[in-house]
Amino acid sequence: MYNQSGIKKIVNKALVNLTYNTESERLIDPVKYILSIGGKRLRPVLALMTCNLFTDKIDEAVIPVTGLEIFHNFTLVHDDIMDKAMVRRGFSTVHSKWSLNQAILSGDVMVFITNECFLQSPPHLLPRVFRVFNKAAIDVCTGQQLDMDYEKAAIVSHEEYLRMIGLKTAALIAASVRIGAMFGGADEKECDLIYEYGRNLGLAFQIQDDLLDTYGDSKVFGKISGGDIVASKKTFLFVKAMEIASSGQKKKLQEEYSAEFSDPEAKVKRVIEIYDQLNIRTITESLANDYFKTAISLLDKVGVPQERKCELVQITGSLVGRDH
Repeated sequence: MYNQSGIKKIVNKALVNLTYNTESERLIDPVKYILSIGGKRLRPVLALMTCNLFTDKIDEAVIPVTGLEIFHNFTLVHDDIMDKAMVRRGFSTVHSKWSLNQAILSGDVMVFITNECFLQSPPHLLPRVFRVFNKAAIDVCTGQQLDMDYEKAAIVSHEEYLRMIGLKTAALIAASVRIGAMFGGADEKECDLIYEYGRNLGLAFQIQDDLLDTYGDSKVFGKISGGDIVASKKTFLFVKAMEIASSGQKKKLQEEYSAEFSDPEAKVKRVIEIYDQLNIRTITESLANDYFKTAISLLDKVGVPQERKCELVQITGSLVGRDH
């Protein structure tokens, strides 16, 4: 059995050793850059850990699931363009370091590098694995479109928001663990269980992410963060607050979100005051925890010895209980 740290080292080594068949270094330099500036490597790590549930032989899965990390980073390059973000993981975003056109083109080529990784799957697995990945890739794009649509919508329901993050975030995590299970030799019933485990984990992860943007930094570093509030993003916290607020609170929250503040910290403080009045932090933590518990209950049903699940249970808990 491999532990989480060991699997992350395998993924990082695979990323460093990737070869790029292209004549232009200028095309590939931004790709190497975005892959070099960190990240949890969550999707390939989960894929390999799931593979390891069913077999100790994970070598055949390494390069194909590394493609999941390349695809995920492609989505980040293009998300940063759409969000006009200047910083990613504490470093300059690709479009701010190079140019908008360069970021679009280098992002595009990452999709085809991803395909090259998947083409190294064993022949008997390739069509099935690629179909799972391709569906997830379309789901991610659909989720991003919904996210863009919701930016312009006056009201977004709780259910609509969960549908959006189910596509934008959870679908790729769910596909990653399903692909890992397929490489491990799991049967269709186990693959279905693993997929639902990953989907619930993905929902918990994104809801926790929304929470941390508002409350995480103040807890860890003693300072206000609230980047989503400053950017007026409709996170789960905002959506839920608008759902349960009084008419007066709704009006105030909409005013705070639509107003232009010269002092972003003032905006964050005012919005958090409303969230605190509505107990939004506890509600959000509770929902993330519900999805986490569902994920664990699904993992419990997978027919492998409990000791083989320990590492996956541990990473699941750490993702939901994380403070950064």
